[in-house]
Amino acid sequence: MIDNVNLSPEETTIDIDESSAGVFSLRPQDLSTYIGQSSVKHQVDVLIESAKKRNACIDHVLIYGLPGLGKTSLAQVIANELGVNIVITSGPAIEKTGDVAALLSNLNENDILFIDEIHRLKPKIEEMFYTAMEDYAIDIILGKGPTAKSMRLELTPFTLIGATTKVNKMSSPLRDRFGCVLKLDFYEESEIQEIIVHNAEKMDLIISQEAAALIAHSSRRTPRIANRLLRRVRDFHIVNGDSEITLDVVVQTLTALQIDDLGLGKTDFKLLRAIHENFGNGPVGLSTLSAALNEDKDSVEDVYEPYLMQLGLLERTHRGRLLTTKGIEFVSEKLEQL
Repeated sequence: MIDNVNLSPEETTIDIDESSAGVFSLRPQDLSTYIGQSSVKHQVDVLIESAKKRNACIDHVLIYGLPGLGKTSLAQVIANELGVNIVITSGPAIEKTGDVAALLSNLNENDILFIDEIHRLKPKIEEMFYTAMEDYAIDIILGKGPTAKSMRLELTPFTLIGATTKVNKMSSPLRDRFGCVLKLDFYEESEIQEIIVHNAEKMDLIISQEAAALIAHSSRRTPRIANRLLRRVRDFHIVNGDSEITLDVVVQTLTALQIDDLGLGKTDFKLLRAIHENFGNGPVGLSTLSAALNEDKDSVEDVYEPYLMQLGLLERTHRGRLLTTKGIEFVSEKLEQL
């Protein structure tokens, strides 16, 4: 229910990211340029083709996975493939029930509303989306007290695409209303290398395969990190005045950024070293570890730990975090080099 809502656009304050092509120049524009995630791409392709043949909007889509794997990019690709508009916002940005009404009532038929970090919606806001997703309608209360009236606002058919890094934090009623649930996993190193070469061409850069391979190897199998490293390599390349991005330029960049050939930075090693030296290789609880590192728990859990676990250096148990045998050997070797 909405209390005393004013639906005039001038009075509505919503933090909507009107992303321009310039800001996201490295984002893929269609499925053919969306590299990796082959299983997800196949599901999306079927979803889109079915919608086109039915001349209807696609089912509501939930995309989840770790940060930087391409959730927002995939949502924009879906919109481009369907030829519809996409409105981008985030869970924390939708503060009032009136914001929901303003967002949904301004959508055209078959448009897409993309909500990033959808698990952070307030409960009252979340409940409004239940009828919106199922019945394409929202209930509005006009006025206060005995004179208040309830009115149902009919909406044009639309698609809600939600993205989250923490699908377990979503309530079951909201999660179950998504007809299509897609999980993005870490990319293969060869896929990251292909992304780097493709984006280097977009940036009018010439890059050797060896240089692209080293960037890919150091990118934690994550496109966002790969693109960030590519931009920093570009900076060193331009300052050096080289005609081509070579292996030496990439090594120079990674050394300056204090990133090793596995893509591990200072904080990663600090985490492993803390468990090794301060807590006897573990186990240690997340709260204790985050305090020792002076990092918030979400960063430790969502940013640093997943890749360390992928490398087999760290293990999560019911008792806490502990180093694997491989992790102990890795830290010992690094300490000997200091």
